[in-house]
Amino acid sequence: MNLRQINYLLAVVEEGSFTRAAQRLSVAQPSLSQQVRALERELGGELLERMPSGVQLTAAGRAFLPEARAAASHAARAAEAARTTLGAPGRQLELATVTSLAVGLLPGALARWHRSQTDTAVYLHEFRHRRDLHEAVRGGLGDLGVGPRPANWTGPITRLGWEEFVIVLPSHEPLARDHGSIALERLADRDWVLLEPGHGLHELAQRACARAGFVPRAAVRTGQVAAAAQLAAAGLGPTLLGNFAIPAGLDAALMRTRPRMVREVVAFTRTTWSPAAEQFLDLMGKLPMRSRPRGAELIG
Repeated sequence: MNLRQINYLLAVVEEGSFTRAAQRLSVAQPSLSQQVRALERELGGELLERMPSGVQLTAAGRAFLPEARAAASHAARAAEAARTTLGAPGRQLELATVTSLAVGLLPGALARWHRSQTDTAVYLHEFRHRRDLHEAVRGGLGDLGVGPRPANWTGPITRLGWEEFVIVLPSHEPLARDHGSIALERLADRDWVLLEPGHGLHELAQRACARAGFVPRAAVRTGQVAAAAQLAAAGLGPTLLGNFAIPAGLDAALMRTRPRMVREVVAFTRTTWSPAAEQFLDLMGKLPMRSRPRGAELIG
């Protein structure tokens, strides 16, 4: 067993796909698969169940994952400590988040970080579901996580603010003139743009529509948050997204829901804030919406 094999396995788990993991790591997919197979042979059994729709952890994989994440994180921090002591460049900030927040919330903060910390690279881990994000940080991944508040968290946690969910419609949509907000039940007869099953925003949209008394019909499903916004703007159907998931400059009508729907966004870590995490939080600051709007429903 070596660190490369562990990192390859973690990438597959985080991406939910050998193909996406290989793209993220910039390696050939056969090479990545061979390394994961070699790790499984050494351990004496399969860690991943391969399925047409992706991969999921076996019982052995779930047992292996927390310690594997901790090992990878400890190795990265050991290297950073040595480089810092030696005065060498190449420090690293390791940040974990959900894909929807990576689109619109973090780029500005990361740009400010890059300008002020030119010797520190950023390693961004993106997860499709909040559950996977929370489990990863609990298992030792990264300097900090940024995302929805985790339940029963025992480590440090800081509220950043609130994210509001909006309906994305084409800019020429007649309903867009309806005072900037809309009740979801008015869209019950529409075909929707939905995130694919297994994505956290898929479950969120299903719950929101169920509260409004209907099950959304899919015109198209996608695994990419930015693509969902663009498809809805193009007229394929409404979609429900957090306002931080909307790409900058999108030509679309963004309508609040009635009642308004929000979720809390926090920064959190497993034990103590690393110096890099504290510096990043100082640069990130607070979100524009610092308190929950009166009457807004909590979702997410």
